Amino acid sequence: MMPMYLKRVDGPRQVTLPDGSILSRADLPPADTRRWVASRKAIVVNAVVHGLMTQAEALERYALSEEEFDLWRRAVERHGVKGLKVTAIQKYRQL
Repeated sequence: MMPMYLKRVDGPRQVTLPDGSILSRADLPPADTRRWVASRKAIVVNAVVHGLMTQAEALERYALSEEEFDLWRRAVERHGVKGLKVTAIQKYRQL
């Protein structure tokens, strides 16, 4: 049986979120993600906010602009995952 090797990564392999759930690197969306649903955006925001990856790493991995990521982060801070849904953008944008 071949030994299993873990890929070397900078930073933690997992973090505990405020609700007690665990977020690991395995939970991150694939680097080639093109369809960004609210849940995937929230995972990336939580990974950065809670130290699983740096913002620079997220921007590079997912080819995001700082402006786009900042919009996601503000939406999560103000409205939770619901604020990331495309249908909610108009509703929350006026606030």
